[in-house]
Amino acid sequence: MTGKIATIYHASGEVTQAIFFSATIIIAGFLPLFTLSGVEGHIFGPMAKTYAYALSGGLLATFTVSPALAALLLPEKVSETETIIVRGLRRLYRRVVVFVLARRGVTVTAGLALMVAAGLAGSTVGLEFLPKLEEGNIWLRAALPPSVSLDEGNAYVNRMRRLVKSFPEVDTVITQHGRPDDGTDPDGFSNVEFFVPLKPFDTWRKGLSKEDLIAEMGNALRKTFPGVTFAFSQYIQDNVQEAASGIDAENAIKITGPDLATLRKIAVEIRGVLEKVRGITDIQVPPLLGQPTIRIDIDRQKAARYGLSPGDINATIQAAVGGQAAGDLYEEGSDRHFPMMVRLAPRYRENIEALRRIAIGAPGPNGSVVQVPLAEVANVGLTTGAFYIYREQQERYIPVKFSVRGRDLGGAVLEAQQKVEQEVKLPPGYRLDWAGDFANFESAIARLSIAAPIAIAVILLLLYVSFGSLTDTLLAGSAIPMALVGGIFGLFLADMPFSISAAIGFVALFGIAAMNGIMVVGCYNRLIESGLDRARALTGTCEQQMRPVLMTCIAACVGLIPAAFSTAIGSQVQRPLAVVVVGGTLLAPVLILTVLPAALSIFSRRQPEVPTASEVATV
Repeated sequence: MTGKIATIYHASGEVTQAIFFSATIIIAGFLPLFTLSGVEGHIFGPMAKTYAYALSGGLLATFTVSPALAALLLPEKVSETETIIVRGLRRLYRRVVVFVLARRGVTVTAGLALMVAAGLAGSTVGLEFLPKLEEGNIWLRAALPPSVSLDEGNAYVNRMRRLVKSFPEVDTVITQHGRPDDGTDPDGFSNVEFFVPLKPFDTWRKGLSKEDLIAEMGNALRKTFPGVTFAFSQYIQDNVQEAASGIDAENAIKITGPDLATLRKIAVEIRGVLEKVRGITDIQVPPLLGQPTIRIDIDRQKAARYGLSPGDINATIQAAVGGQAAGDLYEEGSDRHFPMMVRLAPRYRENIEALRRIAIGAPGPNGSVVQVPLAEVANVGLTTGAFYIYREQQERYIPVKFSVRGRDLGGAVLEAQQKVEQEVKLPPGYRLDWAGDFANFESAIARLSIAAPIAIAVILLLLYVSFGSLTDTLLAGSAIPMALVGGIFGLFLADMPFSISAAIGFVALFGIAAMNGIMVVGCYNRLIESGLDRARALTGTCEQQMRPVLMTCIAACVGLIPAAFSTAIGSQVQRPLAVVVVGGTLLAPVLILTVLPAALSIFSRRQPEVPTASEVATV
């Protein structure tokens, strides 16, 4: 092969190894994303698969289609030209390289100091599961007293609806009172839900945010309706959270145990602790107990004197109060039939005194039947019972629901966990489980804490296979923390908490940084093998790799800049990912093109091959 074909062939062979390992490393960097499940898995799983498929297809095209197209489309003679911007950057970078290589120790120390500073900045960043996706609405829940009637509750609901609608930012208000028609929710008339679509944000009062609106609305509702608890969420968010945790709240503490009274007592204690934690709001403890209940205790001795068994008395009470089927009514021309229930008229069972007078048929002399009042054989009294009994895994529990506003989720919940552990002592047989967004966050981080080190180990293994040297592997791998520094500073400057979305951004930086590390270290090794001394090889590496490193980072950065600065509805979930990638790819080339060459000069052990005596004599 000669001419253009030979040049393309040799160029392809020169970059094949670097391209293959770079693409493989990027795919390996996305391995943690395949371990995600639940809400975060549904959101970011398709992105990971698409990225992996695209890289695999691109890798195949690089080794097959690209050389063929180059052979067909490129002319015999190609001249390389640079833009004014690249020439200006190159002149500036040459001065930087001279400074960096003359002060290698200072440069590496400055890089380490920057990493330490990033660690300190990262320690001040808050924690949350996923950024709240702005839906442009409010989902408001109100908990009325459990014993409220439909008519009385409806009057309060109308007043609440008018109050919410009075805010100029509210478009309309739709209420749901009680349980749904399909009976899928066991809530009673005490449960009220408001769907509040909001007007476009640009029509709101100047300087008013959604959190401010929620605070104003909550204060007005609590002031007007004392004793009623309110919780704010969004329509889709509320449904997803309820489906994921079984609790209709952003976060909850599930107290599990056998006794309802003890559960309620512990829940009230925890509520008092949460009220002292900054950022925790909308605290709700459902009233498990207090339902007015008529209790009938059969006196077995008195019943025995009349020849009655407890079963006879219970059967009479059930038929008199609850009703008993006396037959079936069949629909003509159909197999549908309906039971005909028979029970006492309302005036004979409307109060305790009427119940005490219910006649129980007892055997009399000579086979006759004697009517005995229920009060003669049982104690009938008014007591309190349970409004609700929450169960999970065949165990009773009570939820303490709460939201977090004005503070990062992780900081608020971690402080709450610490205070609850210190101030609330659980009896034997009782336990606490934290559910909701923070539990989902902990679950996802637990999986990533296993998958991310494995991904880094796979990346380092691929680097070792590529270079065959542990020193070169570590030098190329040092580009990873250099890229992470920019992502951490991006979150810090944007005042964003660390979330699963941000974690995905850091995972994406693994592959980009490792690819740049391969390019720089690989170029240095090739120049050393070509016979250049270490100083000229370092200078040549910086000269040759400036543009590829910049282009790699800029290509990853430019596409995400709009997402990093977007504030439109729906942008909240992707914005932390974009901020991390943009911050990392902006700072990464600066560190990789300065600190990494200085580290190569200090730690690399590669030396140019010295010709042997026989080779010299032959020459």
